[in-house]
Parts: sequence; C-alpha cells; structure tokens
Amino acid sequence: GIGGSDLGPKMVCQALRSYAHQGIQSHFVSNVDGHALDAVLAQLNPATTLFIVSSKTFATRDTMLNAHSARSWFLQQFSEPDLSKHFVAVSSNQAAAQAAVQTFGIVPENRFLFWDWVGGRYSLWSAIGLPIALAVGFPHFRALLDGAYAMDDHFKHAPIEQNMPILLALIGIWNRDLLRCASLSIAAYHQDLKTFPNYLQQLDMESNGKQINHQGRTVDVGTGPIIWGDVGTNGQHAYFQHLHQSSTITPVDFIAALRPQHHLAEHQLVLLANCFAQSQALMRGKNARQVAAEMAAEGMSDEHIALLTPHRTFTGNRPSNTLLLDELTPTTLGALIALYEHKVAVQGFCWGINSFDQWGVELGKVLAKTIEADLRSATPSASHDSSTKGLIAKAIASR
Repeated sequence: GIGGSDLGPKMVCQALRSYAHQGIQSHFVSNVDGHALDAVLAQLNPATTLFIVSSKTFATRDTMLNAHSARSWFLQQFSEPDLSKHFVAVSSNQAAAQAAVQTFGIVPENRFLFWDWVGGRYSLWSAIGLPIALAVGFPHFRALLDGAYAMDDHFKHAPIEQNMPILLALIGIWNRDLLRCASLSIAAYHQDLKTFPNYLQQLDMESNGKQINHQGRTVDVGTGPIIWGDVGTNGQHAYFQHLHQSSTITPVDFIAALRPQHHLAEHQLVLLANCFAQSQALMRGKNARQVAAEMAAEGMSDEHIALLTPHRTFTGNRPSNTLLLDELTPTTLGALIALYEHKVAVQGFCWGINSFDQWGVELGKVLAKTIEADLRSATPSASHDSSTKGLIAKAIASR
C-alpha cells in the first residue's frame, strides 16, 4: 500500500509488537523506490509469503507497481493458479477495482472491502487493518477498535472543559495562532511508538496543511503545524538542544506509559525520569542567578562564571503536554490514535478548512505522469520549465 494504508498498519504493528503472533513476520512496502521492495523480497520465501495489496481503486500507480513487481518475483518459482493462495486485495467495491483485482489474479473471495469514502489516513480501523489483525490476532484488533470507540464516546459526550480531543485541539490552536509556533514535536517515551510521529505527520499535515477555507477564501491565521519527532531518549541527544534554547519555540507532546511490557525495572524508572525532567526543564528553565550560584558552588572563577552564564541559562516557559498511558495495550493505543484523529478534526472545524481532502498531493501525481512519459521516450517535453528539462536531460544521459 501507500500513505494511510501503510503508515497506520505499520505503526500499529510496531506499537503492539509484544502482542504479535510469534509465527508471523510483518513487512511493509510503500515506497516506489525499488530499493525498498528489493530489501524486503531478499528476506522472504515465496512459499510462505502472503501479500496483502491495499489500494482503494487498485489503480494507485506506486502501489500497483510494487504489487506487479512482487507478482513477477513470485511467478519466478510458482505458476499463476498459485497466486490465489498468496495474494489478497483490500479495495473498495467499485466496478473498476473489482475488475482490476481479478485481472491481477486475486480471486473474489480473497478481496476485502472498505468504503470508498474512507480516507487513507483514517483507514486503519477498516479492512486496511487486515495486516494488524493477522499480526496480533483478531481479539487484539477488536480491543484496538474498542479503545478507539471509548475515545469516540468520550469526545461525543464529555463536557468541553473535560473533553480531551477538544482541549488538545484548543491548546494546539493557542500555540499555533497566538504564540505563532509553526511546528509541534512528538516525543514518545516508548520505543514501540517509534513510528507514531510519522503516522501523525500524515494524519495532521495532510488533513490541515491547507490555507483555503470552505468558502474558497484564504484563511487569515496559521493552520496545521509541521509535525516531527522521535522516541525519547534518542531525541534528547539529537534535537532537544533546539527545543530548549533555540530562538524558535516548538511545543512538545510527551507520551509515556507508566508500566512497561518488559521486566527491566531500572530502565523504566530512568526513562520516566528523563521524560518528566524534559517537560519540567521546558516549563521552568533556569535563570542566570541559579546558573551562577551552581558554578560558584563548583569552584569556578568569576571570569568563567561570567563567560558561561549566558550559555547555561534557559528561558523556560516553553509549552508542552504530557499524555500518560497506564500501559501500551491495544485498547490504550486505539484511544490514543482516536484522540489525535478527533483533535485534528476539531482544529479543522475551528479553522474552517476541510480536513478530509488532500488536493495538494494531486499536483505532483499529475506532473509525474508527464515526466515519466518523457523519461520513457527520452524526449523532454517543450512544456517544461528549464530546470525540469535539465533534470530530465541529465537522467536520460545517465542511462
């Protein structure tokens, strides 16, 4: 798959690693770059591999290129009748999709349907979640859905002052439009949530990365922020310097589980200490008087104290949220995902934009078709700008 049919299931399978069926290995391929598919196929035995091809229309260029390459790889050892036992499809019920699935060689009973109005980034709850159900078992997939439903129900009925999605959305709007913070960093202090920031990038940036409202007019405030991040404590040694002392203020969402799914108690204690310390440091900072007093206690000279004090001073007053799970389970993960889904929707409502389309993605797709044709014919189109013509010429000359 690609987009939501890759990022969502991949994130959940990684997050629920400790619940995974020990006899099944899950691999995900979304990138049209042949290196991605080649690296995965090198690990596989075609006799024991099931391919799940996820595409709403079964015509998405990148997905189907990977799917046909995987099909050719499989047919190097097996015949076409065997395709029905090793390839299944997840698609909509459109006639064109049905025909494409059958032409590919997938039998109708191995086609899993989902509604054509389901956007990719909101689709892991549907048949797009088939890889999740296979990886962790359907009872755990059901628990994921139950957790999401609990958050849905909370969002629907909780008063505004206690409503988590609404509060998270309004805090985000305050940070974006009042404090003019252009990005939001996600710091998940749980290794199994490593791909959660990547998932949230698509959920938030593809939904609210827009400047035109429902009336076709330009929005006069900042909309969807840039989403980025990594797991703690890795991020602390990569970009937290920027979070603490940069001239640009970046809000942070800290996410942690109080109980781990391992027996290394000391690791969990140190992990939580780091998480709580980072949020405290962002909030409180350290003033020059405190810094000078600490250095004096260490026996530093007045000259060194004067020199280093500005560098060791932290302004503080930098915004963050901390979201705590009792434990990372299918149920709590479902609730966490749904929390961010509803947050994004609420912000879209407030900004007056449509969080459920993605026209900005379409332009590149259209242009890629023309350029692909030029690369095939080895003749750059006269309609291109000089920069693009030069790139195409360089690619043709390198063959």
